[in-house]
Amino acid sequence: MSQSLSKVYVHITFSTKKRHPFIDDNIKEELWSYIGGICKGMECDPVRVGGHNDHIHICCLLSKKITQIKLLEEIKKVSSKWIKTKGMQYSKFYWQDGYGIFSVNPSEVEKVVGYIESQHEHHKKRTFQQELLAFLKKYKMEYDERYLWD
Repeated sequence: MSQSLSKVYVHITFSTKKRHPFIDDNIKEELWSYIGGICKGMECDPVRVGGHNDHIHICCLLSKKITQIKLLEEIKKVSSKWIKTKGMQYSKFYWQDGYGIFSVNPSEVEKVVGYIESQHEHHKKRTFQQELLAFLKKYKMEYDERYLWD
């Protein structure tokens, strides 16, 4: 094949450091938009960005020109610097060190979008920790819980 083709959707999630509820109503929509812009700038077209007060979810189309780790490093670094400029209440903002990134079947993208959009309702019943453990189980991922939370 003389042409390189790629269409890889991913669902990314990570939390604030120690799951501190930094992401309040004053900043969340602007943060989601800002992170979407970071993705777009890296040719990783965002489908939906959202989350809850202590974590984020990103569904995007992964560019064939960038590695997963480079995308995650850039999102975390740039958004962390940006949010700290938004007021003293965000001056100690940090993302956790780790992350989860999961492949998404193109036929399931709308389901993931709905999931991201329903985070507020979803987290009335389940914590971020419970949510992540469910993802790890669904994807049959091996992990050491001693290193899962920071």
